[in-house]
Parts: sequence; structure tokens; C-alpha cells
Amino acid sequence: MFFHQDATFKQLSIHRVGNKAQDEFYVLSDAPIDMSNDEVLSQLLMQYFLKPFAKTNEVFRFFHPNGDLQLNEVYYFVKQFFTDKIAFHEMSEQLAKHLYEVSQHPKIKGGEIYVVALDNIQMEGTDHSAIGIFKSENKEAYLKVYPEAAGFGLEYEQEAININKLDKGVVIINDEQEEGFKVLTVDQTNQSEAIYWKDEFLKIQTRNDNYQQTGNLMKVYKSFVNEKLDETFELQAADKIDLLNRSMNYFKTKETF
Repeated sequence: MFFHQDATFKQLSIHRVGNKAQDEFYVLSDAPIDMSNDEVLSQLLMQYFLKPFAKTNEVFRFFHPNGDLQLNEVYYFVKQFFTDKIAFHEMSEQLAKHLYEVSQHPKIKGGEIYVVALDNIQMEGTDHSAIGIFKSENKEAYLKVYPEAAGFGLEYEQEAININKLDKGVVIINDEQEEGFKVLTVDQTNQSEAIYWKDEFLKIQTRNDNYQQTGNLMKVYKSFVNEKLDETFELQAADKIDLLNRSMNYFKTKETF
């Protein structure tokens, strides 16, 4: 459903957002980051930002409680960018300010926010441009060992980011714009105060269309075959695989079910 291996960076801006409830502030950078001369950094960032989305199945859309999508801040500024009405870096600044305004819970951690413009994001079989918004909250200590003339040297980095642990992220696919875009999100914190990311910052709800409903039914069927069928029938693993393959082929070939 989501394929990012061919994706490329267009632009990247980084800002820092503190906790407003703790009287912390936000810090905006002056310009986007130039990554044109560092291919390795681009690859590492692509892994950090997008790898966690490889297993996401649930697709969301932006909404607003009043029913007017234009009142959803993230939707509004991203749409302005996609329609060439606002520059990329200015959009990133507005998104950082909005994230700061909703960081009202006293336990929300401050951190860097990365806003990325992407090309060649494949969603449901079609390539699209996209905007990614990612936040790093947790830092770790890292050791670096390197050879020296007499043996080895040792250094450390106290406040470093683990690129295998993205804290929060959202990818906004430039498709179905008037319906609220196609939105994928991850949040690894799993704490009660963390709901601000989806509910306050993004304001998203599960997409409810034929594609999503079919996907949900397929997940239920797969779970039934793998976990529940053995309670009534004794099936070999090969029989389960055959049953799953035939059911997947059914959904691929039928317009309705």
C-alpha cells in the first residue's frame, strides 16, 4: 500500500518546539537544510523518517469538528504549499508554530520538528508528492570507537538521536485533496498525553471508503484463518496458506462482495 524505496528529498527544514505549558519556546531556522552534497545523510534520514511507515495499514484524513477543512491548520498550510500559494520554508515555520500552540500538556517533551517535501512516494499503486512532518523527543548517549596510532580512541555523544526510533511522524500524500488528503501517522510514545499529536496537532480521522473497508475485512479474514480456524478444524500450514491466497485473489478480482 505504501512504498517509499524510490522516494527522494526535495527540501528539508528543521525547527525546535518546546512545551508551551512549561514556558519553553520555539526556535525557527532561517532556511532549509542543504543536503545536495551528502548522499549518505539523505539515505540515513530517509530510513529514520519513512521506515516506520512500511507496516502502517490505517489511512486517515484531515477533518475539523466544525466541518470546514480550511480550519484545520495542518491541512490548510500543506494545501497552500501543494497549490503553490506558500513557500516550503514558510509552511514549515507555520507548522512548527501550530505544534507549539497545541503542546499544552505538562508532560509533552520538547524536541526538533523536521518538515520534509518528498517526491515519488507510492501510495496504493500510484506515485505522489508528499509532505512529511516528524518530531524527535528522546535523546540517547552514543559511543564512537576509532583507530589511532597506538590503538583506539573513544568519544561519546550525549544528546544523540537513534535513527531506528522515530518518536512521532506523519506523511501527507498529495492525493484526494478535497477529501482531506491521504494521511499516514506513527506515534511511538504510547502515553495518554501523546494523543495531542493526532487529536490536537493533526486532527485526523480514519478514512472510511471502499478501499479502507475492504482492507479491514481482509485483516479480519486473515486473523480468523491464522488464529480462530484451528479451534474448529485441523488444518496444515499449507492448507491455511492456500486458503489465504484464494481469499486474497477473490478480493482482487471482484468489484463487489
